[in-house]
Amino acid sequence: MGGTGSRQPLAGIGVLVTRPEHQSRRLAELIRSLGGEPVLFPAMEIVAQPDDAAAPVLKRLHQFDLAIFTSPNAARLAMQRIALAGGLPAGLRVAVLGPGTAAELKKFGVREMITPKADFDSEALLEALSRLVFDGKRVVIFRGQGGRELLGESLRQRGAAVEYVECYRRARPRHDMAELIPLWQQDRLRGCLATSSEIVINLFDMAGEACRPWLCQTPMFVSHPRVAATAFAFGVHKVFVAGMGDEMLASGLETWFARLRRAQPVA
Repeated sequence: MGGTGSRQPLAGIGVLVTRPEHQSRRLAELIRSLGGEPVLFPAMEIVAQPDDAAAPVLKRLHQFDLAIFTSPNAARLAMQRIALAGGLPAGLRVAVLGPGTAAELKKFGVREMITPKADFDSEALLEALSRLVFDGKRVVIFRGQGGRELLGESLRQRGAAVEYVECYRRARPRHDMAELIPLWQQDRLRGCLATSSEIVINLFDMAGEACRPWLCQTPMFVSHPRVAATAFAFGVHKVFVAGMGDEMLASGLETWFARLRRAQPVA
């Protein structure tokens, strides 16, 4: 990604970073490395579910043929409990939706994983699993509360017995977006990152009448076309689908503002 000095594509540009706080450090570092100013404003909190919610399945984990982790948070929280219980059973295959989730599992020593080659969503993972036989197999899906049902429904149609473990629930923080108005008025807040549709929804709930016009006119950099559709539905004028993962999001910012500088230098 970007160079140094006067060539830094995000020099003088503030970017709203809306991920949960514990997931924002790497992204903030990348934005700073490009000369930008990360403005941390978490629009989602991750609240771990009680241990007893997962305990019944973890006791039977050796009975499953495949474990699917749908997000980095699911991987982190599930593996903390699995590690305490002795680790993943030998022979249990593992699948993940994307590189962030894979990176989280690698921290716990997991090396072999089935992962999509592109897109990094449920549809892409189902494609990656398309050559496996699921008739009579047992699958456990570690996810957040209220996640999509596509994976489970599709694998059940292929003959699998599927169980869910909901590792966490999502909550909306109680931040006051009015504190950002001076940054918008000074033209210092030039971009907003959103990695889920729920984050977009929370942002507009938190914005209120005073901040919604500012939010709508701020270019939004998102991880998936589904998130882009939500942003457009709320009236965001410009949306850039950068892709999954911190590096992809930072690269999207770099590309957008480098082009903008060539067309019209930023003050």
